[in-house]
Amino acid sequence: MKNHKIITLLIFFISASSFAQVTGKFKEKKEQIKALKVSFITTELNLTPDEAAKFWPLYNAFEDKQHDIRKSKLKNFMDRNEDDSIDKLSEKEATSILTQLESTDEELYQLKKKFIVNLKNILPATKILKLKKAEEEFSKKLLQQYRDKKIGR
Repeated sequence: MKNHKIITLLIFFISASSFAQVTGKFKEKKEQIKALKVSFITTELNLTPDEAAKFWPLYNAFEDKQHDIRKSKLKNFMDRNEDDSIDKLSEKEATSILTQLESTDEELYQLKKKFIVNLKNILPATKILKLKKAEEEFSKKLLQQYRDKKIGR
């Protein structure tokens, strides 16, 4: 019985250690991607030092708020989607979730509008358009690198 408790504790500590390492690697990768994105956008927009000093705090706050909205508001939907319980929803429950998704989309849209209004005080319209293009290009490149790595090229 004593050996059983020791083995259980050993498995627990190994699992906890492994989880911490995976979580740490995930955070490290996330930070690397963020640094690459900052570099890419800065280069693509050709920001002046003054523009960059005003732009990045605004952009980071926008990104953080977007993330918070998606994380909190879409969690319910994602939880249901992951375990295939969508097919088991009543029409009333599905309508309620759809209304929540629409509300989240509207909230994200309003956030984006406010962000663009604030950007107009910092950047010329051409750079705002370049930002949109740079974000899309960065996402495409990131996805392509992921696909290449996944395929093993």
